[in-house]
Amino acid sequence: MTRAEVDAFVAGWIDAWNRRDIEAVLAHFADGVTFTSPVAAAITGSATVRGKDAIRAYWQAALARSTRLVFTLDHALWDTEGRELAIVYERDADGARSRMCEMLAFDAAGRVVRGEVMHGAEA
Repeated sequence: MTRAEVDAFVAGWIDAWNRRDIEAVLAHFADGVTFTSPVAAAITGSATVRGKDAIRAYWQAALARSTRLVFTLDHALWDTEGRELAIVYERDADGARSRMCEMLAFDAAGRVVRGEVMHGAEA
């Protein structure tokens, strides 16, 4: 991705989450994607969720627990050779603020094949 493509992807990703539009986020994911999160462990019993349908169900359950979710972008880092994107942002979930980092790995077709989120301490 070029810097302009990275910026457009990240802006769309932030916007989709702020609208709670899971389908818009998942539109960029490959069917066999894996996603790892400490929240997934609490909701699904496993930190790693496999496949778009399972990720959709996990995110729906997570969003159902929250009335307010706002992401504010800090910055994004793109590794061209590794085709990996790190999105650093602040998350406000029902007034609890924390710094986050979402790492996404892309295949040659530009689809996310692996994701992992790191949760920082609450601010």
